[in-house]
Amino acid sequence: MVGSNLKAEAMKLMDKRTEIEAEMNNIIHRLTQPGGPGLSGNLVDSQGFPRTDIDISSVRGDRGRLDELRNDHKNITEKINQHIELLHSARISPKPSFVRGSGHVENSLDAKSVSSSVGSSVAGGTASAMDVDVVVSRPFALVDEINEASPAAEDGLQLGDQVVKFGSVEFGENLLQKLAAEAQGNQDRELSVVVIRQGVRVNITMTPRAWGGGGLLGCHFRML
Repeated sequence: MVGSNLKAEAMKLMDKRTEIEAEMNNIIHRLTQPGGPGLSGNLVDSQGFPRTDIDISSVRGDRGRLDELRNDHKNITEKINQHIELLHSARISPKPSFVRGSGHVENSLDAKSVSSSVGSSVAGGTASAMDVDVVVSRPFALVDEINEASPAAEDGLQLGDQVVKFGSVEFGENLLQKLAAEAQGNQDRELSVVVIRQGVRVNITMTPRAWGGGGLLGCHFRML
């Protein structure tokens, strides 16, 4: 009975997290579209006057709402982690599932992991309550900005992707430094990248490389 209650509560939390991620993605898309102000760009022009090409009030509202959603996402993820750890400690048998979609998509079990948002609709279907036992490794970064024509964009990374593994980098400490070192140490070489995208695990291949913009990837990671 306790296990069933934990599953039900975890499913509700996952559904809520999926809603939060969808709203975050919409805001990020609005702010980062061509000509947009970005997630933290200046709202004044070179002479210090308010920009006239954007709705400053709306931009401030979007940025404020995005901060709120980020905090909510962090809190709800922590709660999901707690539920999954309790489910594992109760020795509830997992039921692996595989979802076909664009790219190589799969779910896998890891005793030190957190659950993916399996409550969301995937590949035309909806995961059942029992699929709450399907878990994935813990994501550590959110892709919240991607430049056009960048290596990240061309290699298939998408806004809202939650990074589980980037080359040899996984959840831990000093992740920003590790990500930078991994990209620099593998310039012009393929790296295996694992992300959570709309609740499912997706494997992609990225090649850090020089391009017309800054860095070797052309994207921004926000640590979770």
